[in-house]
Amino acid sequence: MKKITKLALLFVGASVLGSAATILATSIISNNNYDGFANEISTTNYLDNEGRFLRTSNTTTTSAFDTDFTVAAEKSVNAVVCIKSYATPRMRQQFIDPFEFFFGRGYGNRQQQQQRQEPQPLGLGSGVIITSDGYVVTNNHVIEGAEKLEVILNDNSSYNATIIGTDPTSDVALLKIDGENLPTIPFGDSDALKVGEWVLAVGNPFGLTSTVTAGIVSAKARSISSATHERTMSIESFIQTDAAVNKGNSGGALVNTKGELVGINTAIYSQTGDYAGCSFAIPSALVKKIVTDIKQYGTVQRAVLGIAYTELNAEMAKEKGIKATNEGIYVAEVNDRSAAMEAGIEVGDVIIKIGGNSVNNSGQMMEQMNKLRPGDTVEITYIRDNKTHTTKATMKNNQGDTSITKASDFISLGCAFKKLSDSTKKSLNITSGVQVAGLKDGKFKDAGIKDGFIIIEINDQRVNSQDDVEAIYNAIMKNQDSDKVMFITGIYPTGTRKYYAVDLSD
Repeated sequence: MKKITKLALLFVGASVLGSAATILATSIISNNNYDGFANEISTTNYLDNEGRFLRTSNTTTTSAFDTDFTVAAEKSVNAVVCIKSYATPRMRQQFIDPFEFFFGRGYGNRQQQQQRQEPQPLGLGSGVIITSDGYVVTNNHVIEGAEKLEVILNDNSSYNATIIGTDPTSDVALLKIDGENLPTIPFGDSDALKVGEWVLAVGNPFGLTSTVTAGIVSAKARSISSATHERTMSIESFIQTDAAVNKGNSGGALVNTKGELVGINTAIYSQTGDYAGCSFAIPSALVKKIVTDIKQYGTVQRAVLGIAYTELNAEMAKEKGIKATNEGIYVAEVNDRSAAMEAGIEVGDVIIKIGGNSVNNSGQMMEQMNKLRPGDTVEITYIRDNKTHTTKATMKNNQGDTSITKASDFISLGCAFKKLSDSTKKSLNITSGVQVAGLKDGKFKDAGIKDGFIIIEINDQRVNSQDDVEAIYNAIMKNQDSDKVMFITGIYPTGTRKYYAVDLSD
C-alpha cells in the first residue's frame, strides 16, 4: 500500500450532493462483559459458575467519564440546522442556420440560446440559530455560490434563507429566516475555554442530521497554515479539538458542557478527507463580533495597529538580547501615523498582551485584534529593555483614521470577494487577485461583471482581498474631486481578460 505523507486541509461544510458516499460501520463485540470505563475498581476478582467476570469490591474512584453531556446536547441540538444550497446549472445550445453551415459565417442567422433549468442541490452544511427571530450563523464556504438556501430545523420544518452578510476573510456568514420563538444557543466565552476542557460538536456530517460528538479542546489560537505551510485564510486563530467533525459539519456548533456556543466548526486536518482527530472551530468571541458588525454596519470593521511583526522564539530572544521572555510579538516595523506609533510602540518592542489577553503567537494576535473596531482604545503590555511597560492605543481603520465604515454603500456592490489560492494564480499567470463570489443585484452586476470574475486591479491598484477592494472603494467615495468610478481590470477562470467601469454614483 502506498503511504500518503502529504497532509491536506479540508473545509468540512459543503458535502456535494449527487456523489455516492459509503459509510463503513464496524462493531467490535467482546465475549466478556467488561466495562472499560467503570468507576468501580476491585481489588479481589471472582468468576461465577458460567465464567463471567465479577467485581466484589465497592471501592470507587472519580472517572473522567463522569461528565454528563446530555444537558448540553439537549440545549443545543434543536438550534443547529441543516443548510441546503442550490444553484442553477446552465447549458448552452447552438442553432446554426443551414446557409451558414454551407456558405460560411455571415450568410446565415446564427443564434445561441441558453436554457435555464431549475435550481439543483449544490451542497450541505450546518448552521446555528442565534436569535429567536431567525438569525443563523454559518460558514461562508457553506453558502458560497448558492442561488437558493433552504434551512431545515431539527423538527423538519423548512425555511428559505436570506443572506444578510458574509465575511470571506474569517469564513463567517449571517443568514435570516422568517420565524418566531425559534430555539437558540446562547453565546459562551471562548476566551475562558481551557485546553483539556470537554466540548461537543453538533452538526450534520454526511447529511446525518442532529449529530452530536464529544471531544476536548486540544489547543487554542491555532494557525493551520503553520502546519500545512499554506495560507488558507486571512484570519487564523482556531480552537482545535478532537471532537469528530466531517463533511457537512461546517457551520455547526461547538458548545461547552453548559450548552453555550464557544465556536463554529469550520475545518479538519486530514490525510483522507475525513475526520482524523484534528478539528478546528472559529472562536465564538470572534464570531459574535463579526455578526454584530454585519447586522449593525453591513460589513466587518477591521482595527489596524500599524505594525509589521514576527513571533518571538528562544533563538531570536537570545540574538536580540531579550531575557524577560521567549515568546510574544516582536515588532519589526512601525508605520507612520499609525495607532502603534501614537501609542509609543517602537521597533524591537515585544508585545505580550492586548486588552489583558496574552498574545504569545500570531494566532492570538489576530484573534485579539479582530475583536476590536476602529476608534476602540485598548491597553497594550510590552517589553522594552527587558522591562515591562503598558500603554494605550486607539485603533484605526485601513485608511488611517478612527471612523467606522458605513458599509451600506459598500454592500451596494452586490457581491462578496473570495481570496485566491496560489495555485489558481499560478495557473492564470497572475500575481494578485480576488474573486467575485455570490453575485446578486448591485453595481457590479449592473456593470456586466459575472460570478467568478477575478479582479486584478482597481484604478491601477493591485488587490488581493476584500479589505483591499473596500479600501479603494472608501477612498473613491471620500474624494470629492474625482469621478465615482471603479476602473477594473481582471480575468475570468477561462483565461478571458475583461475591463469594466463600475459607476458608484447614486
